[in-house]
Amino acid sequence: MNLANRLTMLRIFMIPVFMFFLLVRIPYGDVIAAIIFIVAASTDGLDGYIARKRRQITNLGKLLDPLADKMLVTAALITLVDLGKVPAWIAVVILGREFFVTGLRGVAASEGIVIAASILGKVKTVSQILALTLLLLNDYIQPMIGLDIGIYALYAAVVFTLWSGYDYISKTISQIKLE
Repeated sequence: MNLANRLTMLRIFMIPVFMFFLLVRIPYGDVIAAIIFIVAASTDGLDGYIARKRRQITNLGKLLDPLADKMLVTAALITLVDLGKVPAWIAVVILGREFFVTGLRGVAASEGIVIAASILGKVKTVSQILALTLLLLNDYIQPMIGLDIGIYALYAAVVFTLWSGYDYISKTISQIKLE
């Protein structure tokens, strides 16, 4: 278990702590949840950087890193839907894309095909994290700027999610046989 994998595991363990502070009604619980979310999301880039720099890329890391990202975004989306801050259809679109692309990756991998993550996939992830962070802090940001910027950022994240999903699917389908 190298440092990069430990950071990925830390991200996974932070998810229930994030959800606790978001769901339990305590003063500034949403701010604490947002900070935990930001720290957890930040470990994504950090663990990848460390693994590449130290040449410690492992099969465990290849499995856990994207799983941890999806778990964090899924937990945030579902909790925000429950709190009435995110429309359910947006969560379905984002999570549906993630399930479909993950399944397609499995099919491609079974044929020995690896489709590298594209810049669109990275933009998608950053846009989702930014939108979710803004939504978590919306009660503090909206009164200052007079605009529900979190929901607009979430709509932009949906666009990037669909665009990157289309890009990934079109690249993958052209390389595999679907029978």
